[in-house]
Amino acid sequence: MRNTAPRDGSELEALEQREWLESLEYVIQQGDRGRVQRLLGALKHQARMAGVSLPFTAVTPYVNSIRPDDQAPMPGSQEIERRIKSLVRWNAMAMVVRANRVSDGIGGHISTYASAATLYEVGFNHFFRGRENDGDADIIYFQGHAAPGIYARAFLEGRLPVEKLQNFRRELAEGGGLSSYPHPWLMPDFWQFPTVSMGLGPIMSIYQARFNRYLEDRGLKSPSQAKVWTFMGDGETDEPESLGAISLAAREKLDNLIFVINCNLQRLDGPVRGNGQIVQELEAIFRGAGWNVIKVLWGTDWDPLLAADKDGLLAARMGEIVDGQYQKYAVESGAYFREHFFGVDPRLLDMVKHLSDDQLKRLRLGGHDPLKVFNAYKAAVETKGQPTVILARTIKGYGLGEAGEGKNVTHQQKKLNESDLRTFRTRFGIPVSDDEIAEAPFYRPAEDSEELQYLRDRRASLGGFVPTRHEPVDPIEPPSEELFEEFWKGTEGRKASRRWCSCACFRSSCAIRPSGSSSCRSCRTRRARSAWSRCSGRWASTRTSARSTSRSTWTRSSITRKPRTARSSKRGSPRPGRCHPSSPPGPLTPTMA
Repeated sequence: MRNTAPRDGSELEALEQREWLESLEYVIQQGDRGRVQRLLGALKHQARMAGVSLPFTAVTPYVNSIRPDDQAPMPGSQEIERRIKSLVRWNAMAMVVRANRVSDGIGGHISTYASAATLYEVGFNHFFRGRENDGDADIIYFQGHAAPGIYARAFLEGRLPVEKLQNFRRELAEGGGLSSYPHPWLMPDFWQFPTVSMGLGPIMSIYQARFNRYLEDRGLKSPSQAKVWTFMGDGETDEPESLGAISLAAREKLDNLIFVINCNLQRLDGPVRGNGQIVQELEAIFRGAGWNVIKVLWGTDWDPLLAADKDGLLAARMGEIVDGQYQKYAVESGAYFREHFFGVDPRLLDMVKHLSDDQLKRLRLGGHDPLKVFNAYKAAVETKGQPTVILARTIKGYGLGEAGEGKNVTHQQKKLNESDLRTFRTRFGIPVSDDEIAEAPFYRPAEDSEELQYLRDRRASLGGFVPTRHEPVDPIEPPSEELFEEFWKGTEGRKASRRWCSCACFRSSCAIRPSGSSSCRSCRTRRARSAWSRCSGRWASTRTSARSTSRSTWTRSSITRKPRTARSSKRGSPRPGRCHPSSPPGPLTPTMA
């Protein structure tokens, strides 16, 4: 049948659009995504050269970054891992509930770990490396409010006795207790880093990852695949320290750094962005800074619906709902969700007509789906050349039901009544009897149970338990007296500034050779090098070279040094005590202006 000519401009535009889409689909079917990227890039460039103003966007659609076709199967047993996760959930909740019964108002947090349990358990079972295999473990900055969940897992592992859990937040109680939040001073054999001061965990992890790479680049540490993981909440990103150094991580190409942001859309007492979308906001910030962004928003239950969304109606609808409304959906029924989310368009309603209201209510978010989280972590550890941030959608207080799931008060929820405990127990299949339920007892399976054997096997394969803290200290040989001879002599009556003396000490310290090392470079930080360069010029530049993550691509300008008198006459005398830039690294003989 012959194609008839379009009758008006709208038909022509529709025809052109269809032809372009068919051409694009043909290229996609060839299986070369790089070719698609190059083609679209060329089209964008051509349009800009023709003066076409293209709309700017720093975000991608409000869907998962990893397509179902690109997902790898999850190793291990998801059923056993689900049972382990449920036990950790129960014991974490019981810990806080029991502590507040003993001492009303002692605090603690149930809802944070309840929302992040899958994010942590996938890491513990498949990714977090211990130090027992090769001594080079992952470094993990745990979110402070999730501490009860980390304690609960250590209880299952046999590393914490039940008496410790009973004394949560009561460290001075008989038999000792557990600190409120991660802190190595309070629990020196357990926690590695203090993280609950909001925003400090993220910025410390960036500099930790940078320092790890610095040691590798200087030859002071063997290169490894160890990662630095940072877990934080979406509300925590409002702290200036949380995002203050993310551009440094991208600039230094820290592909050993992974941020996991638990986007449950709630802060301490309300939504993070009631009239906006925190996920899209964070994606724009991190992508703009040069990070690899992976969004984990929708669980496997949503995959068939999105696959049937040929016209993009569902994806568009997902992207136009603000966070405050998403919170409303979390606490309402499936019928409400059907009416207010899908009911705006008959075509959307038709997509879910085969699902009951209960099935709609049970559609999981991405952060609660182990398969989605596993593939996000897998993509993150395999990324090269840039740090990765994972934005995972969850529900705060997940599993608490009427006691606080998705509600604004859930962060402050410290107690559960007997009815709430029964609901929690039934939902997650905890083997606690009706006679015991009111006491919220801790539960640990038998030593030979399938759950504990699986848990230990997984940690053994990854190098041991985490978190754990070791302090191996090698004896340091003191430097010889000859190093200090010039300092014992003094300046023989000549004046010397503190800056000059500091530079002289630095110059001498660079000559120290500890046992097992050809030279001491650990003290040659960039700041120290900068200070020494200002004092000793070219000598410091040649002895303590700068470090860069990439080869310089710019041409260095030559440095012309004027006579001392010429420099002095231009802006007066130099500061008293500042040494001559060309002073050799000789004895302690300061040169004064």
